[in-house]
Amino acid sequence: MCRHLGYLGPPCAPGETIFAAPHSLLRQSYAPADMRGGGTVNADGFGFGWYGESGETLRYRRVSPLWADESLPALAQSLRTNAFVAAVRNGTTGMPVTEAACSPFTDGRWLFSHNGLVTGWPGSMAPLAEKLPVTELFTVEAPTDSALLWTLLRERLRDGEDPLEAVTGLVLAVEAAAPGSRLNFLLTDGEQLIATAWTHSLSLLRQGDAVYVASEPFDGNPDWTPVPERHAVRADRATATMIQIGQEPDRSARP
Repeated sequence: MCRHLGYLGPPCAPGETIFAAPHSLLRQSYAPADMRGGGTVNADGFGFGWYGESGETLRYRRVSPLWADESLPALAQSLRTNAFVAAVRNGTTGMPVTEAACSPFTDGRWLFSHNGLVTGWPGSMAPLAEKLPVTELFTVEAPTDSALLWTLLRERLRDGEDPLEAVTGLVLAVEAAAPGSRLNFLLTDGEQLIATAWTHSLSLLRQGDAVYVASEPFDGNPDWTPVPERHAVRADRATATMIQIGQEPDRSARP
């Protein structure tokens, strides 16, 4: 069912939380603590997205388990970036195990990860997918629920919708079409970080002007705060706020 981690703040070495922390993303890939019935091992690939010195969006993805990659630990430790998203994948039965299916997905400055699944896939998503431009459907990165969710969210963002409203509106639309779906989203453009807790675990940590959002805390810091079910997080370098999903304007009529 995947695990993911997002960071926003002063330049840091992503390797500290992906590999070195006591309950790092690496450890979560083979010994997760709170999968809630979503499997036990996240071995169907991984991805890591960050921002370079000039602000460009960069990405490293592989179809192998995170623990099998010999290159990323040194790379992630040597980097300094002010925002990143990392994810490990436990593919849903029947969906392909390919690099293109691994989060994070990208478009311009956006990085996006989905932790969960869409119930009734693919039929349940037909009413939402049919509202997309045909060219967008033809170019979905992978035939998976996560890739389609990113295509739907990307269309909202391109239309100028507020990122928080775009994310929560999509959650509500998918829940209406496919009740019981697991829709933990993680989105950043390097300036803000938006995440949802929808039938899966999520925690928030704020330290000074740095903020982490993670499927599971990567260490024993007592300041980690569980994000309540059906809530969203919106954070920047100054604030981090939790909002109950459904309190914002309902955009469920849109794709």
